[in-house]
Amino acid sequence: MNEKIREQLIATAVAACQQAYAPYSQFQVGAALLGNGGLIFTGVNVENASYGLTNCAERTAVFSAIAAGERVFDAMAIASTGGVAPCGACRQVLYEFAPHLIVLMIDVAQKNRVTEFSLKALLPEPFSSQRES
Repeated sequence: MNEKIREQLIATAVAACQQAYAPYSQFQVGAALLGNGGLIFTGVNVENASYGLTNCAERTAVFSAIAAGERVFDAMAIASTGGVAPCGACRQVLYEFAPHLIVLMIDVAQKNRVTEFSLKALLPEPFSSQRES
């Protein structure tokens, strides 16, 4: 991924973070998912009084991209206070579509603090219905 696209992905995730609906936790998360065709899909966490119905920013971005017809992804940027990693459920959903995804985690309080991991490093033993060779 070139530096211009990387910076755009980071900026998009940071901007999306401000749109999160987090009245219960006050923990806002924004995600920006780079499709193979170059489009960026955003997502935010959306909380619900029935906590199990809450949706993470990462899955919101994936579902939005799938609804738009995108099926191949190259990278995701996730912006939050502290620059946290995606939860296990999000890691598994991301693996379904992009096992070789690059994940950038941004601390919104220190936007120059970006941590990069491969999805494989974050989810070393994913569930898969197919054998990998």
